[in-house]
Amino acid sequence: MQDRRILVLTRLIAGKVDQGEAALLLGLSPRSIRRLRARYLGRGPAALAHGNSGRRPAHALGPAISERVVQLAKTTYAGCNDSHLTELLAEREGITLSRVSVRRILRGAGIKSPRRHRPSRYHARRERRVAAGMLVQLDGSKARWFGAARPLCTLVAAIDDAGGEVVGATFRAQEDAAGYFSVLSQMLDEHGVPLAVYSDRHGIFRVDRGVRESLEEELAGAREPTQLGRAFAELGVEMIFAHSPQAKGRIERLFGTLQDRLVSELRLAGITTIEAANRFLPTYLPRHNARFAIAPAEPRAAWRSLPASLPSEAVCCFKYGREVATDNTVRFLGTTLQLPPKGTQWSWSGQRLELRHHLDGSFSVHAPGGRELARSAVPATPPLLRAQPLSRRPVPSVGSLPVRGATSPWRSDDRWRPGTARRIIARAKAAGRSY
Repeated sequence: MQDRRILVLTRLIAGKVDQGEAALLLGLSPRSIRRLRARYLGRGPAALAHGNSGRRPAHALGPAISERVVQLAKTTYAGCNDSHLTELLAEREGITLSRVSVRRILRGAGIKSPRRHRPSRYHARRERRVAAGMLVQLDGSKARWFGAARPLCTLVAAIDDAGGEVVGATFRAQEDAAGYFSVLSQMLDEHGVPLAVYSDRHGIFRVDRGVRESLEEELAGAREPTQLGRAFAELGVEMIFAHSPQAKGRIERLFGTLQDRLVSELRLAGITTIEAANRFLPTYLPRHNARFAIAPAEPRAAWRSLPASLPSEAVCCFKYGREVATDNTVRFLGTTLQLPPKGTQWSWSGQRLELRHHLDGSFSVHAPGGRELARSAVPATPPLLRAQPLSRRPVPSVGSLPVRGATSPWRSDDRWRPGTARRIIARAKAAGRSY
């Protein structure tokens, strides 16, 4: 710019252009041209430089602040990305800077971003659902949430597709059905029942086609749902299964953000156990949602209310069919539960009732219709909840043929092989016997 001014003013002084043409060429007023011409004649080209040239800007950051930011980025907030560090500096240190300023200071000090930015690939965009509660994405992320020196654990979370709000989360040692039940319970109590859920094809959600059918499934002609599939069926929630991680990109990006921010937050809070982390999540998630969630296109939510006759505890539990012993007891995981009398002349012996294993470690027995008959005490140390076999019925042996009215030769220690039920039925029909 300065070279252009020198050229135009030189031509003006030489009489090759007039004052109006010079003003037009430089985009200035005639009065400014006269001032520049006088300064140029008096002091030469140096007079055309701006008066603040070479001076330190009045609003420039002091070296002490820059050194403080660099020191905090290397010690207390090591591993935080630029945006997260900017927020932490304002919240905890009283240093209010823009993200661009923090980035400039860190790069000038040779501190690179901890996040690795890969070149983006083309993916067709899937539009968000218009209202909250129309679709919820579920998944688990296994990582070293408590630091590189700590063992791996899994964060199970659920995010609303319409607004990106995290509606439930919990830490577990492994990705299991109990973790998803805990997240589902949070969602039901705080928001309600969604219309649909979106997940991967994990065996927790659906029965793997490679698993052989049980005897009951072969005779019924249908597969038994998983515990989580049964819960969603009771709530009337549609289950949608993704074919790739990119299909559920909303929750995949959530875990990318949490592995960047939540790891730093847990470290700053001194949290190193799953129990402490689960107590910390209710204080962190509202801040996360306030920062990243957006307003859905439709303000009216699609969440459905949970029926009063169906509390979340009755859904978010493991359910099994168990046969009552002759002494009116039900055994489960080494614990015996005594049932009350059914009536003066009747007992529960021999009947098949529903057993529910709750998230607090207790279990209860329910009559047809859902009435609770008995409940065990909550154990002092909650056990590791795992899905148990759905049935305790004896397994038939190969070559044995049960006949109506006869004592069954089935033994519980016999092995069952694929196709046994079909062979037994075919053999019964050939012998002219009913099954």
